[in-house]
Amino acid sequence: MAKKRTARKRVAPKTTSDRIRDTWAATLATLASAEAEVEKQIRVLLKNNNISAKDARSALRDLRSRIDRERKKALRQLDTRLRGLQSRIRKERTTVAKMVEDGVQTTLAALNIPSRREVNDLTAKVAQLSRKIDSIRRK
Repeated sequence: MAKKRTARKRVAPKTTSDRIRDTWAATLATLASAEAEVEKQIRVLLKNNNISAKDARSALRDLRSRIDRERKKALRQLDTRLRGLQSRIRKERTTVAKMVEDGVQTTLAALNIPSRREVNDLTAKVAQLSRKIDSIRRK
């Protein structure tokens, strides 16, 4: 009996920014879940310890404001780190491009193959010499 092959769906690889966004979304979901759990535990404490609703609201308000501050702080840190990473990537990109260019030039020289710049220079010199020869012939 022949096995039937199923076509696998190709998934585009995630970029770094996609991964960071996914991580950030997961972090926010975790914080929201933690906030809900704390709220649930406070309700149980209220019920068991006869704490007033006013005190509970105050505690929840304080918790929410602290979570919001931490959320904003984490977002600022993430933004700062992302900018630093982007700057570093730009610098590394130019460094790698220079290294590749040097490697190509070295390889071309080792194989005795002229570069595009050398061909253009020679073409310009030939054109210049042709003009000089034509001007001498006219005289």
